[in-house]
Amino acid sequence: MAKKRTVHACQSCGAQHPQWHGRCPDCGAWDSLVEETYVATPSSATAPGVKGFGSPGRPSAGLAALVPAADDQKPRRLSEISPEANPRLASGSKELDRVLGGGFVPGSVVLLGGDPGIGKSTLALQVAGRLAASGQSVLYVSGEESGEQIRLRAERLPGLGGALQILTATRVEALAEPWRDLAPSLVVVDSIQTIQTDSVESAAGSVAQVRESASQLAATAKRAGSILLLVGHVTKDGSLAGPRVLEHLVDVVLTFEGDRAHAFRLLRASKNRFGSTEEIGVYKMASHGLEAVENPSEHFLEERSTRAPGSCVVPLLEGSRPMLVELQALVAPAPYGTPRRTTLGLEDARVALLLAVLERRSSIDMLSQDVYAKAAGGVRVAEPAADLGIALAIASSRLDLAVPADTAAIGEVGLAGEVRRVSRVDVRLAEAGRLGFRRLLVPAVCAREMVSRRKKGRSPTAKNDCELVPIEEVAQAIDWLRENGRASEQDGRS
Repeated sequence: MAKKRTVHACQSCGAQHPQWHGRCPDCGAWDSLVEETYVATPSSATAPGVKGFGSPGRPSAGLAALVPAADDQKPRRLSEISPEANPRLASGSKELDRVLGGGFVPGSVVLLGGDPGIGKSTLALQVAGRLAASGQSVLYVSGEESGEQIRLRAERLPGLGGALQILTATRVEALAEPWRDLAPSLVVVDSIQTIQTDSVESAAGSVAQVRESASQLAATAKRAGSILLLVGHVTKDGSLAGPRVLEHLVDVVLTFEGDRAHAFRLLRASKNRFGSTEEIGVYKMASHGLEAVENPSEHFLEERSTRAPGSCVVPLLEGSRPMLVELQALVAPAPYGTPRRTTLGLEDARVALLLAVLERRSSIDMLSQDVYAKAAGGVRVAEPAADLGIALAIASSRLDLAVPADTAAIGEVGLAGEVRRVSRVDVRLAEAGRLGFRRLLVPAVCAREMVSRRKKGRSPTAKNDCELVPIEEVAQAIDWLRENGRASEQDGRS
């Protein structure tokens, strides 16, 4: 008879302990240990990572042992390993390939998380269907939907074909035979919180089940050389549900984010062992699935009002991709004496800091005003280079002067009111000029560097490059707005 072992797992960090503690000794979280029961079986002789039970951290070999290995697992010199032996596999989506660093790496494990209804399953089904239509062997494992429900959802997604293999199962052991027979290039598990293994006696979605199931699936993918795409749920604070060890177990962690009230979706990588984590993918949710947006700047500025005060365009940089975003602000008198500061898509602390700088370093009164600021289009802006644009949008609303429609701004604002340098000004300048902007407010040091580089011939001037307006202090930007905002307003009235 199999022997049961009881451990206490932390729901915050995933650490396991043989006895209960009021506070987790590993991460310090209070009242986070939950009692879980393991059953010692031939495929799982010890509970992984349990202090005092066998070898800590030894993964279960149940599923991996049933799938043949892709190679003989003998040691090799690093110089003898050819990077072209396992070329990347294109996913069929340019935006996903951009975030991954060029496509899927064979034998890698990718974790895709996001809010409910954001489009995780749609993206996974589109990628799986396109690879299957191109001739690759793909296995789609669903623990939440039946085969008929997946078929109904696939009918509105074009280009999927009918070669995709669907398996509805919630047990890890049920994947052994299909994995061995099909030898798939890609295995999609939707979602990891619904999968459970017989080696752990607890409910699906618990810390122990998620950790052990993911460990067996990852070991099998590494052994067989298959790509494993795990779809994961998120908690209320936006982090991936389950133990943090799940993020350390996988090779790539992708986050699908966006506002369900908007059509745009952003795909980011918070961890990527095979590429950069600075790249971003932009999608648009349509009636026939997710569409890749190759020129996000045009879409974000599509509904922009050019004559309304309180708006400023900022050329942001996400990885190697420039993206123009409209920042909006509304300033109104505080009716109850205590001013409110409300933000959407912007950091609260950053907006509060800029309001203090405007109050002390310029001639604008902000203490008695309510301030509402947002990034249009459902984008979340965290780059410090957007400081000058936020300050101009707030000042524009407070002075009731619209920023000229052909003007964008970029720069980091310090507490002394100085405008600091930003990176890759040439890329931002080219993107702004491509969309018809004639002037770009930049830090004075960046303007001098650009002029010096052009004189030396290192940065040739493009036909659509816009004029650089050097700004040293935020007060100088406000004075420029007073002068050029009035002139733009008079031109619009005439």
